[in-house]
Amino acid sequence: MSHPLGQQPVRQIAYFVPDIVAAAKAHMAAFGSGPFHIAEHIPLTLSLHRGQPAELDHSSAYGQWGEVMVEFVQQNNDGPSVFQDLYPRGGQGMHHVALIVDDIKAAMRHFEEAGHETALYAEVAPGVGFAMMDCVDALGHYVELYEPTPQLLAVYDLVRASAENFDGADPIRYFAVA
Repeated sequence: MSHPLGQQPVRQIAYFVPDIVAAAKAHMAAFGSGPFHIAEHIPLTLSLHRGQPAELDHSSAYGQWGEVMVEFVQQNNDGPSVFQDLYPRGGQGMHHVALIVDDIKAAMRHFEEAGHETALYAEVAPGVGFAMMDCVDALGHYVELYEPTPQLLAVYDLVRASAENFDGADPIRYFAVA
C-alpha cells in the first residue's frame, strides 16, 4: 500500500506556538513571509479529540511563504488536543502539514488503514470539517486534511494574493471569523 500522502501536494506547513502574532513577526523578519492574516478564537461546531468530545479554542495566523502557506496556531484553552499531545504545556514547534483532498472521509479511512489514527476531527460548520491524522511516529508531525470548499479556497487565495508585491506595510491583518 502506498503512503497516504501519495502524490498530494503539501498546501500548508503549520507550527504550534504560544503567541501567533510574535511568531508571525519573527517569521517575516527571518524569511520575508507575509503578510499574516489572524483568525482569533476560531469557532467550531464540533471537536473530537481521539474520538471524544473536547473543547478546542484556538487562534491562527496565515501567511504565504514562497509557494506554501505557513500557519502559526496557538491554543487558548487548557485541555486535551492534538497540539498538547505533541507539545505539552510550554512546548512549541512544527506541528502539521495540510493537504486538500476531494473526499475527507475517504482520505481519513486511507490514513487509518495505514495505521495513522484520526487524532482530531472538527467542524467549522455542520458538515464542513477538517481532520488531523496522527503521523507523528512515521513522519514526526500530524497531517491535516480538508476539502476544497469555497470558503477554504477563498482564504488560500486571499493569503496568496496579499503576498504578491508585499512591501512590509500592514504586516498583521485581522479578519472576523463568523
